[in-house]
Amino acid sequence: MTAGLSIGKLAAAAGVNIETIRYYQRRGLLDEPPKPLGGYRRYLPGQVKRLRFIKRAQALGFTLNEVGALLSLDAVCTCSETRALAVRKLVMIEQKMADLAAMRQVLGGLVHKCDEGDGGAACPIIDVLNRE
Repeated sequence: MTAGLSIGKLAAAAGVNIETIRYYQRRGLLDEPPKPLGGYRRYLPGQVKRLRFIKRAQALGFTLNEVGALLSLDAVCTCSETRALAVRKLVMIEQKMADLAAMRQVLGGLVHKCDEGDGGAACPIIDVLNRE
């Protein structure tokens, strides 16, 4: 028997879907092993670690392009560049959080105005959205 994992076992070990593996291969994030004549591709156990790395980076908000950059930085051990990428991501997340907090405040106020209304007048939310 050939050493290595089938794509199904790789997917199960990494906690991802088989189509996710294929997508990452198309994106260049994961190598596709050669297919032996009359056989199935076999993945090295280290590919599980790489898949988990990709999923963890995505969970932290990194795009697949940024994950690719992180993977290339990991190969050359450049912590300062990796840190800079993480700092940029952190700043972006903080800005999104501020934007979401502002949206929450505005929507909360509009919902409150609806709650205060008598139901007969125009909807305050629709009025705000219709303003020029």
